Amino acid sequence: MTAPQPSAAQLFGTNLVAMVTPMQPGGALSEPGIASLVDHLVNSGCDGIVVAGTTGESPTLSEAETARLIGTVAERVAGRARVVAGVGTYDTAASVHRAQEAVAAGADALLLVSPYYSKPTQAGLVAHCVAVADATELPVMLYDIPTRTGTPFEAATLVELADHPRIRAVKDAKGDLFEAMSLMARTPLAYYCGSDDLNLPYLACGATGLVSVIGNLVAHRNAELIRAVRTGDLDAARAIHTPLIPLVEAIMHTSQGAIMAKAALAESGIIPHATVRLPLVESPPPHLRRLSAALAGMAAPI
Repeated sequence: MTAPQPSAAQLFGTNLVAMVTPMQPGGALSEPGIASLVDHLVNSGCDGIVVAGTTGESPTLSEAETARLIGTVAERVAGRARVVAGVGTYDTAASVHRAQEAVAAGADALLLVSPYYSKPTQAGLVAHCVAVADATELPVMLYDIPTRTGTPFEAATLVELADHPRIRAVKDAKGDLFEAMSLMARTPLAYYCGSDDLNLPYLACGATGLVSVIGNLVAHRNAELIRAVRTGDLDAARAIHTPLIPLVEAIMHTSQGAIMAKAALAESGIIPHATVRLPLVESPPPHLRRLSAALAGMAAPI
């Protein structure tokens, strides 16, 4: 008798955090910062850590740094959460190689963004995703964020890719909730909200979980939000969600998510430095003041 296939929640987790990549003032990876952040995330109720994604400044990480980062996180996590490695680039061969490196580094799953800048056709997008999914035995979460990549996953493309046995989920930062609901109904793909602005409505409409930037600070609140929606208590879910709105605004609607999340983590003493790599630059004082106010306004300490 064939064993039941693991669920997306088992493969990826439900309360995922798009982890920043802690760096030293000169820009090198910060091993102490990585260790401190991983412990903070796991202890806060995060059950999946996305490493080397957009918030992790993946375009500025070399292949060697990416493999080292994934390995360091996987070793520190030690099975306490799923490690989902970002491997997508605009080059299919490079993405395949990064996927194989992620396996060697100890990743549990892969995050695959649509190729950016080159703007492939949907047929090319399918071929790219299949090539990466075929390169390892790890489950794959597609990452749909056309505002950054220029290339959306069209609905028909997602229906086609859903037939691949290792393509199991979508991190949806497109923000088309109706399309997401339609595809959840038509395919076995699990949906994860990839935009903190929309965490509550996506969960209410059936998303399996979140891939959250503010989760770097408030993974415990996201866990409470997921639990409230799962138990059907939408009043409680709104009560959890509403106080998070100023933090979402401060982190996601000022400088940029990675920049502001690092600033918040440094201000909270979770990582030692808020260093980012060019072309990103650290937050200006007005944004930091807005961030400080949002952190101070949280109903309970981080």
